[in-house]
Amino acid sequence: MIKNVIAMVLFGISVFLSLKHGWDAFQAPSQEQSKMMAELGIAKAAMPYFGIFSILIGLMLIWHRTFFLGNMLNAMVILIIMALSLRAGNYKMALIEIPFLAMPLLLIFLKYPFKP
Repeated sequence: MIKNVIAMVLFGISVFLSLKHGWDAFQAPSQEQSKMMAELGIAKAAMPYFGIFSILIGLMLIWHRTFFLGNMLNAMVILIIMALSLRAGNYKMALIEIPFLAMPLLLIFLKYPFKP
């Protein structure tokens, strides 16, 4: 019972964050976001593609058949962000991403929270 509650909460957070980050990629970036993207080596022109990819991941999490793949892609994106942060020397950003990396991995372990 408690396992399903935890899975549902993590599921909701993960879907919300994926869709929110995808939507935010289409908005004009703030100065801080522009600085961070430049530091990571991400071109401004690539942001809509990241946004589409993030929205697709969020939608993949919703369906039982693509739940595992969506979580794997989510974890890979977070690992890429962490690697780019470490390459740029921004250890703080890489450390901040650890809980976000744990979330899709924990969701894979807990399995899809709704009955298929």
